[in-house]
Amino acid sequence: MFKPLSVFLGVRYIANRQGKGFTSFISASSTLGITLGVMILILVLSAMNGFERVLAQHLLSIVPHSELISVNEPMEDWQAVIEQINKNPEVIGAAPVIKMQGMMQKGANLKGLELRGVDPQLELTVSSIGDYISEGNWQDLNQENSVVIGAGIAKKLNLELGDTVQMLLPPLKRGKQTNQQISALTKRNLTIVGVFKFGGEIDSNQAYVSLKLASDILHFQQGEVQGIRLKVNDVFNAPLIARNVAYTLDSYLYIYDWTRTQGHLYNDIQLVRMVMFVVLVLVIAVASFNIVSTLIMSVNEKKSDIAILKTMGASSSTIMLTFILQGITNGLLGCVVGGGLGVYLAKNLTEFSTAIENFIGVKFLSGDVYFIDFLPTYVNQSDVVVTISTALFLTFIATLYPAWRATKVDPAQVLGQL
Repeated sequence: MFKPLSVFLGVRYIANRQGKGFTSFISASSTLGITLGVMILILVLSAMNGFERVLAQHLLSIVPHSELISVNEPMEDWQAVIEQINKNPEVIGAAPVIKMQGMMQKGANLKGLELRGVDPQLELTVSSIGDYISEGNWQDLNQENSVVIGAGIAKKLNLELGDTVQMLLPPLKRGKQTNQQISALTKRNLTIVGVFKFGGEIDSNQAYVSLKLASDILHFQQGEVQGIRLKVNDVFNAPLIARNVAYTLDSYLYIYDWTRTQGHLYNDIQLVRMVMFVVLVLVIAVASFNIVSTLIMSVNEKKSDIAILKTMGASSSTIMLTFILQGITNGLLGCVVGGGLGVYLAKNLTEFSTAIENFIGVKFLSGDVYFIDFLPTYVNQSDVVVTISTALFLTFIATLYPAWRATKVDPAQVLGQL
């Protein structure tokens, strides 16, 4: 704790320093640097938190948290398997899936995509795909030979509701088939009953058909599917939950989770967060160490005062704490102002970015490329505390050397020169 004499002297020296040309300028620049560093660091961390939150709530609302895919033969009696999986308290929903790669053709135009056979009702327990249907109706997927496609596919092939397209699938190699059957493409005429618009690449490479139709295409027997899709209560713990679920099933399974398909986005967010934190902490450190210059000049100006205080019996700790208080005041002021501005701007970052986009006429994030078209933000209290604590710590470290120098002033030498 600061001694009363230290506080009195520190406040007096701070007041006397105001208006003293170069020393005042260096002091103000260090405070401004800390303010900007703290403010920008809170902004960046809040934006990264926003992206992470949107990743979990938006992108992973349609991307499966996990998939358990049979290794060789199809998974049998999927209803019983789902009933067993749903007993796990960490599983929110489970639904069957059959996946196929193929080409969709309309006239002379072709588009490669992944075709997913799903149960229209159960799919809504693991995915929010129904919320993104822009045309048509998701439940129309129950109609015979129907398909729901992404908006990117519809745009590429110039498709509308009710159009008929041809689906070209690779040769089938299951069951007893002739060489002619194996070498031939599987062709199906499908009717567009729905279009979903989610954003990003998913709109351009994914389509849905009913589980019954997919089973018929692949000649699966009643109750057979390729795998089960899972929705879990903790998306960031999905790999562990998926493994625990798979170990309870009596099948050889490939265990996939969202970190394999979309994990690069999460890793990119974490990488940017770490890099920006290090860079901006260094900016704060540079600003904090400007305090060294300020305090050294202050020590040189106050040598006579220090010498008089020492002759009057002031201890080295009192003198040291006096100059530490001067430096801490700069850091505290920068942290308070920077923290306040940072939190305010971070909470309104989406609105500010939208206003800037409208003013300059440029879209920062395109929904056709990214899975969102706005700049998300989420202020985490712990990030604010860590940022301010780091800035104050660096400020305190910066004050130690000049304050120590002040204790080494020799009263006899200084007073002898007066």
